[in-house]
Amino acid sequence: MRVLLVGGGGREHALAWRLRQDNPSLEIIAAPGNPGIAELARCVPVGATDVAALLELARQERVDWTLVGPEAPLAAGVADAFRAAGQPIFGPTAAAAMLETSKAFTKSLMLGAGVPTARAWTCASYEESLRAIDALGAPVVVKASGLAAGKGVIVCQTAEEARDAARAMLDAHAFGAAGDTVLIEEFMEGEELSLFVLTDGERVVALPAAQDHKRLRDGDQGPNTGGMGAYCPVSLVGDDPTLVSTVLDRIVRPTLAAMHARGTPFAGLLYAGLMLTVDGPKVVEFNCRFGDPETEAVLPAIDPSAPLTDLMEAVARDGALDESVQLELSRAAVTTVLASAGYPEHPRTGDRIDLPRASEDVLVFHAGTKRDVNGTLVTAGGRVLAVTGVGSSLDIAAERSRSFAEAVAFDGKQLRRDIGWRELARRAT
Repeated sequence: MRVLLVGGGGREHALAWRLRQDNPSLEIIAAPGNPGIAELARCVPVGATDVAALLELARQERVDWTLVGPEAPLAAGVADAFRAAGQPIFGPTAAAAMLETSKAFTKSLMLGAGVPTARAWTCASYEESLRAIDALGAPVVVKASGLAAGKGVIVCQTAEEARDAARAMLDAHAFGAAGDTVLIEEFMEGEELSLFVLTDGERVVALPAAQDHKRLRDGDQGPNTGGMGAYCPVSLVGDDPTLVSTVLDRIVRPTLAAMHARGTPFAGLLYAGLMLTVDGPKVVEFNCRFGDPETEAVLPAIDPSAPLTDLMEAVARDGALDESVQLELSRAAVTTVLASAGYPEHPRTGDRIDLPRASEDVLVFHAGTKRDVNGTLVTAGGRVLAVTGVGSSLDIAAERSRSFAEAVAFDGKQLRRDIGWRELARRAT
């Protein structure tokens, strides 16, 4: 069996790791991959958004199916091109990927389908945004409608902050074309939850839920980032055995039905970012692929016997999912992200990384690394490494993740030392 893995970040490293765990004889080709993925796969220098080159690579290598990690290739139509050429691929079409690539489209779809979500105004000018901010009041959330690498969402505590955020997106183009349209959205109170759902467009199989940490610094302080860590399991799910089924019935299935009705069925991985409010779970956002860094926590925690690879391959081949399949956890996992100096605004690259040898209870996923001309491992992005500790309890997993993350060395290293703090506090009471 030969699989093409598209992407080169921490999420893709975790996917490569899980593919190899599920099938040790599997041959993985990664485009473009990274130094960590290179230990599990053969990396080729093809860009993740070069659709024509990816299709030619799949043909030349005679891959059995392709797994797409990031959102950009999906937005570029890689799944459309592969399906048109008869190449099995896991990931939605560009039209279906609009669930992530256009927050304005998704908000309209959810409201039409009766999916619980925050009230929002879609604004294409600064003047429109001012009226929306006045109508909603503060606190309020300002979101770039398009793809902004996980950083186009600003939670504003005051109307002045909201006006500044809207001006930065709509007038100063802080997020480029992604901010040409913005959503001014009602602030929702509660805890966030990330739920991954495999789907063939109709049937669904949920993965264990996780919780991530978006803020840069301990105690959920500082600017929003692409994610500074994640953990699972989440006791909020364990304490409410109906929570996941409620999300599937009230959020996921109606969304899939609405996508099917408009002629753009969604097949692949639907990531529901949720807020657990006093009125029940509501959608914060949808993503059209595995989330990062949640993937680095969820995949190592899932039972090794769970047929995750088989399920993804079935979807890639346009097969029907068996909804009776359960993807159970066998251990706890905590992921700590190590970020470069200046992240998220101005990440610095090129700093040498000193990486200790990991034990079997710690997994190190490369997110933004490369080898320089001398073969030295150096930083090559904002989020550099994702360190996942696993164990029989969340406390043990958190300690292993944090201890190893502290031992990794590179200039300007940033990390949070409190990943899972809400969960650990709940368990301590």
